Amino acid sequence: MQQIAIFASGAGSNAAKIIDYFISAKKQITVSLIVCNNPNAGVLKIAASYNIATLLIDKEPFFKGDAYLPQLQEMNIDFIVLAGFLWKIPEKIITAYTNRMINIHPALLPKYGGKGMYGDKVHTAVLNNKETQSGITIHFVNKHYDEGEIIFQATCPVDKNDTPETLAKKIHALEHKHYSAIIDTILSQ
Repeated sequence: MQQIAIFASGAGSNAAKIIDYFISAKKQITVSLIVCNNPNAGVLKIAASYNIATLLIDKEPFFKGDAYLPQLQEMNIDFIVLAGFLWKIPEKIITAYTNRMINIHPALLPKYGGKGMYGDKVHTAVLNNKETQSGITIHFVNKHYDEGEIIFQATCPVDKNDTPETLAKKIHALEHKHYSAIIDTILSQ
């Protein structure tokens, strides 16, 4: 059985889709831990509803301590999925999970990536630059924001009347459609 940890900071819609996918797929892959840095995040309620263990983390031990690596190892975590996690991952975790940690970004990298580029900030930049398409990028995590090896991209049109909110809906639809299947593909290799 392969054990996945999902790191998330917010509502958890991607986490819910991933959990549902692997429950219904009936594979030897399970989401066994939700790691969160926000005690008020909706993803914690999602974890509770599925009876999935949670790990609420603090900045000091995450960045200057052991990065919670012992807890991940104790739970036999094989693979890490970032799903709206807003902190940079410490090098200790990156080293321990080289090529076993992925992220989803709400734009077509290498454009609109890097520190501070998340959520509506990305969609606003795409619209301000009058792009005709946007999309998602799923990539391995390395020590630089949004610069890991690209695994998969999917696109959607950007219409003249789009707002950050309408573009976000299109991007969420792509995330929900593709992220779980890409995780499955990687773990089934």
